[in-house]
Amino acid sequence: MSPAAAKIKRREPPVVAADRPALLLDWYDRHRRRLPWRPPAGERADPYRVWLSEIMLQQTGVKTVGPYFERFLARWPDVASLGRASQDDVLRMWAGLGYYSRARNLHACAVAVLRDHGGVFPNTEEGLRKLPGIGPYTAAAIGAIAFDIRTMPVDGNIERVVSRLYAVEEPLPQAKPLIQELAATLLGLSRAGDSAQALMDLGSSICTPKKPACALCPLNEDCMARTRGDQETFPRKAPKKTGTLRRGAAFIVTRGDELLVRTRAEKGLLGGMTEVPGSEWLAGHDDKAALKQAPALKGVERWHRKAGVVTHVFTHFPLELVIYTADVAARTRAPEDMRWVPIATLAGEALPNVMRKAIAHGLGE
Repeated sequence: MSPAAAKIKRREPPVVAADRPALLLDWYDRHRRRLPWRPPAGERADPYRVWLSEIMLQQTGVKTVGPYFERFLARWPDVASLGRASQDDVLRMWAGLGYYSRARNLHACAVAVLRDHGGVFPNTEEGLRKLPGIGPYTAAAIGAIAFDIRTMPVDGNIERVVSRLYAVEEPLPQAKPLIQELAATLLGLSRAGDSAQALMDLGSSICTPKKPACALCPLNEDCMARTRGDQETFPRKAPKKTGTLRRGAAFIVTRGDELLVRTRAEKGLLGGMTEVPGSEWLAGHDDKAALKQAPALKGVERWHRKAGVVTHVFTHFPLELVIYTADVAARTRAPEDMRWVPIATLAGEALPNVMRKAIAHGLGE
């Protein structure tokens, strides 16, 4: 008996209802969401669309992803065309969606599928997991939805549904193996992809984080958390650790209608993205130390500090940036590894949101 199974036995939950998978699929057939990456009922899903949407949906909501997905699909209608694109173009199209390592892995995966698999995604979980950027969850999601492999991917929505259905007391992330095992009991003998998407939709529309509409849930009769009346307290979560505030400086330099920018290193936070020159981001930020990291430009003897700061929150730490500005003469050369770009074309640059905030603050009156 696995450790997860032992925990289930010790807590003695009610016997799994044999008709739960059928109830779930019946509800899904009547209430399934219309999403850009979902085919009409009864049609096989396109692995490329499933993969693209799953990568975009990691740590990002459906409403935000929708327009990005449509733009990517219009530009690169299949994995082969995406695999032939440049990483810079992919990063530009991704700009604003956040968590930019996903974009780099997306491009690397497309290249690998084109190069090693003839532009066709592997149809096994094992084969999918060997591709860049595809972990256990994403492999299971593509496998179930695109290839009807009998497996259950567990995202945040499914974690919430299952933890309430069984009143899983273990906090996340320790409870993940147990929730995975319990979620698998909700798979029918067929339609694995629909079973997974049904649970995702149930968590998104009915079993919501706050004020779940339990009366409308097809699984409400033997939901343990509903019976107890504490469904909103699940899933249990350990207290979040807040990262230490970091501070830094950003330098907004204009040459007429052009802006000075550079490209970040490929590896690390915001790797490969476009940014304005700046200092290191440190907990012990010091203005004098930051100014020593300003770009060396002919004619700039003094930097103008803008009032206020730009704030941004990354996954592991919050950030405050002081903004310094300067104007330079028309023929001023860009320092090494930097370049001038027209301000009018900044929308097409691979600028992360924190840089867009810094530029807007620096160029504002």
